[in-house]
Amino acid sequence: MRGFRRPRPARASLRWKIAALAAATACLVVAAVGVLVHLWTARDIRSRAEAQAFNAVYSAMDVYRRTGTLADGAELDPAELPAELRHPADDARHTVYDGRVDGPLGPSVWAAQRTAGPGSPVLAVRVNTGPQLYGLHRLDLTMTVASLVALAAATPLAVYGAGLVARRLRQVSETAVRISAGDLDARTGPTGGNDEVADIAATVDLMADSLGRRLRTERQFTADVAHELRTPVGGLLATVDLLPPGETEDLLRARVRDLRALVEDLLEISRLDAGAEQPVRARVPLGEVVADAVARTGLDAEVTVAAAHGPEDAHRSEDATTVETDPRRLERIVSNLVVNAHRHGRAPVRVTVEGRTVVVRDHGLGFPADLLLHGPRRFHSGAAGRGSGHGLGLTIALGQARLLGAELRLDNAPDGGAVATLRLPA
Repeated sequence: MRGFRRPRPARASLRWKIAALAAATACLVVAAVGVLVHLWTARDIRSRAEAQAFNAVYSAMDVYRRTGTLADGAELDPAELPAELRHPADDARHTVYDGRVDGPLGPSVWAAQRTAGPGSPVLAVRVNTGPQLYGLHRLDLTMTVASLVALAAATPLAVYGAGLVARRLRQVSETAVRISAGDLDARTGPTGGNDEVADIAATVDLMADSLGRRLRTERQFTADVAHELRTPVGGLLATVDLLPPGETEDLLRARVRDLRALVEDLLEISRLDAGAEQPVRARVPLGEVVADAVARTGLDAEVTVAAAHGPEDAHRSEDATTVETDPRRLERIVSNLVVNAHRHGRAPVRVTVEGRTVVVRDHGLGFPADLLLHGPRRFHSGAAGRGSGHGLGLTIALGQARLLGAELRLDNAPDGGAVATLRLPA
C-alpha cells in the first residue's frame, strides 16, 4: 500500500522447500533400503558360508576317518587357522569368521574339528566369501546408481508438484495483498482441487466479503453523518453572524468553523472511499503550486525548489519542474502535510521540491511507530506527544495521493522529525 511500508521478512520459495523435503525423504528412504539390503545380503552370505564350511568339515572328517586321506579343501592344522580353532575345547565342529584378506582369498569362514581326542590334529576347511562379497559390492554400486537416477527423475516432478501448490498459495497471497491495499472486490475464486489450499482461499474470500460489508457500512455511515451535519452546521454559522461582536461571538465562530471543517473533511473522505472523485489534470509548474499551497495555509514554512538532476532531466529541464496533475488536489495534499507538521511537530518546517518529489519535514518527535507500521487512521492522531487532532489530515492526503497515482511515504529522519515524501508519477 502506498503511504507506508510494512517490514517483510526474507523468505524462501515454498516450491523449493517442498522439493528439497521430497528429495531428502527420498534419499532417506533409499539409504534405509540400501542399508537393510546390504546387511541382509551380507548376513545371508555369511550364513551360507558357515553352513557350507560346517558340512564340508563333516564330509572331510568322514573321509579322513575312513580312508586316512584328506578330502579336497581340507587341511590338518593349517598355519592360517584362527587361534580360536587351534585348540578347541571339545571334539565338536566349530566355525569362525575370518575377515583377513590373504592374497587372492578374501574374508573367509573356517570350520574345524579334532580328528580324535585331545592333542590330536585339527581338521579345517576354509570357505572363501570373496566372490560373494564382491557381488555384494556390485549390488551396492548398482543400487546407488539406480537411486541417483531415480532421484534425478523424481526431483523435477517434485518441483513441478510443489510449484502447483505454491502457485495456488501465491494466488491467495496476492488476493490478500490486494484486499489490504484497499481493493475490497478482490477475490481468489476457485484455485483447483479440493484440499487445504482451497479451504484457505475460500476462507480469505469469506473474510473479504465480511470486511467489505463492514467497511461499506462504515463508509456509508460516515457519509450520511457528514451530509446530515452539513445543513445544521451551515445554519449555526449563519446564526453566529447575527450575534453582537465580542469575545463570545469570536469563540463561537471559531468553534463552528472547526466543526464545518471537520464535516467537510468527513465528506471528502467519504467521496474518496466511494471512488466518486476524478482528478482534473493539467500541466502546472510544481514549484509554484507547492509555494502557493504553503502560502494559503498562513503558516511559517521554508519552501525550497531544488534544481532537478538525473539522466532524464539533463535533456529537458523544463519538464523537470512541470508536472501533469490535478493542481487542486496537489495543493490539498501539500497543505495537509504542512498543517500536520505544524500541529504535531515543531519548527522549523521545511518544504523541498526536487524534480517530481515534494518533501515536508518538521523537527518534532517524528511519526509514532504505530502510524509508520499501519498507516494513518481516522480520528487517531498517534502519540500524545504529537499534539491533538482528528487524524483526518494524513488520511485525506493519502487518499488524494492514491487518486493522483502518486506515492506518499511517511518516515522519521535519523536526527529527529517527521518526513513526508510525495512522489508524483511521470
